[in-house]
Order: sequence, then structure tokens, then C-alpha cells
Amino acid sequence: MNLALIAMILALLIPMYEAWQDENIWQKMLAFSSIATKTSIMILVVSVLRDDWMLGVTGIIILSVGNAGLMLLAQVLKRINEL
Repeated sequence: MNLALIAMILALLIPMYEAWQDENIWQKMLAFSSIATKTSIMILVVSVLRDDWMLGVTGIIILSVGNAGLMLLAQVLKRINEL
């Protein structure tokens, strides 16, 4: 299972590199959304391994609410660009 977590961390580095490299705001937001999703999945895997329900609930909240906040920010940026 440690190898699976290491593979997840390595997969997390790919969107971080993409966000650092690209200047387009939409590509950065997409990369940050991917980072949030992968991080919450990693939290869920760790919570299952540790049999810790509170950590699992935290992962679910991050998975559901984190991306919703990012979508709201995308809509705000879209409205600002239209003005």
C-alpha cells in the first residue's frame, strides 16, 4: 500500500508542474482542481488503511466542497473577463 501512496504522490506532481509552467488561468484552475481531487482520494485511501472515519469524512468534504468552490471562482473570473 505504501507503493500505491507513492504512486499517487507522483501523479500529484504532474498537475503541479503543469500549473507552474502554463500562464493561462483556466489551465491553472484545471490543474488545481486535479490536485484537490487527487489529494482527497489520497486522504480517503489513508483513512481506509488506518480505519479512521473522521479522516474519511474530511476527505469526502474536501472532495465535494473543494471543487465546488473552484467552480464558483471560475464563474467569477468568467464574469470579470466579460466586462
